[in-house]
Amino acid sequence: MVSMLAVTATAGYICRVNVSTAGVLLMKEYSLTQVEMGRVFSAFLVGYALCQAPAGALADRWGARRVLAAASWLWVGLTVVQAFIGLAPLPTSATAVLTGLVVIRFLLGIAAAPTYPASGRGVSRWTPPLLQGRANGLVIGSVGLGSALAPPLVSSVMVEWGWRAALAVSAVPALAVAIAWRFVSDPPDARRSDEPLPANSAMDRSPQPAPPGRRAFVLLTMSYALQGYVGYIFVSWFYLYLVQERHFGLLTGAWVSSLPWVLSIVSIPLGGLISDRLASGALGPVWGRRIVAMVGMAGSGVLISLGAHTESAIVAAVSLAFATALVLCVEGPFWATMMRLAGPRSGSAGGIMNTGCNLAGLLSPALTPLIASYVGWEMALHLAAALSVVAALLWFGIGFPTAQPRS
Repeated sequence: MVSMLAVTATAGYICRVNVSTAGVLLMKEYSLTQVEMGRVFSAFLVGYALCQAPAGALADRWGARRVLAAASWLWVGLTVVQAFIGLAPLPTSATAVLTGLVVIRFLLGIAAAPTYPASGRGVSRWTPPLLQGRANGLVIGSVGLGSALAPPLVSSVMVEWGWRAALAVSAVPALAVAIAWRFVSDPPDARRSDEPLPANSAMDRSPQPAPPGRRAFVLLTMSYALQGYVGYIFVSWFYLYLVQERHFGLLTGAWVSSLPWVLSIVSIPLGGLISDRLASGALGPVWGRRIVAMVGMAGSGVLISLGAHTESAIVAAVSLAFATALVLCVEGPFWATMMRLAGPRSGSAGGIMNTGCNLAGLLSPALTPLIASYVGWEMALHLAAALSVVAALLWFGIGFPTAQPRS
């Protein structure tokens, strides 16, 4: 089931980031500016962010499988419709195309909103707490896998047949997933309250710990919001930054822009695995989650500043690629900590936490090129680096009561 959740999220992510690669020719064909393209990116995030909490509540009520199956069909339909924007008999002016893209991306954001809250609900229900860091890492590794697959897939089709065909082809994985969910049924809960707990598990001495104070969850959401601001810069702008600012070619830029996502395929599950090991060991659940999150985000901030400042395009690309891998390696600790805080309400709590991430991510694609237009891309990236460090520092206030051994 974790594999199915991961494949679903990956297919959804391809539909989500395809326009970042197709945007190079799309912008050229309709003379769209970076700021206008930023509005297209942000339109997705408006729908996505607004519907996180409702999508999580829906998953708590109807279950992860049903919600994700329905969402997959919507991804297919909206991605195909997106490919027909600007074709007669539809309006063909640049303004009409921009408006159409904004509307379609907004609707696609709504359709994509259940992806991670519903997956969080599934992981919370189907996976023992001791394994939730790595399980979340595998699911959210779709960020890396989807983003790694999308640029070469979209660009290779785009070079031969244009950006419209590339967008249509990017819906094929989602179609396969939508069909596959018809043959999957819900498994039983991973562990009921009357079942024995794993030995030597500092995390699992109580089946459903009572939620701690709200302060920890608020700080967790704030930190995740800052992590989202930084991460969405690379999701939306890394390929265009390489091509337009660092002067890579279309195909070369596509392959280089896949590097951070290839690294993230390893770093996201690895971050969850390491945090599981540390949390069940001598460090305990609080520092076991905290140390991975802090090292990942602080290290990312350092590498972002290095990549922004260097004059070498290759050094910049490699530094920013590793920065992306580090800022994303913290996903497992974030979601496992949320599940520890929320217990059976993980769908709703995950939706709230992801709302914070995506509200900040909503600002990032539009605000970053705007800042860059005034002070340059280097300063815009230095700001992102500073926010990544602040996100790391917030983890000093994130914790939860240590569970007492069961009598």
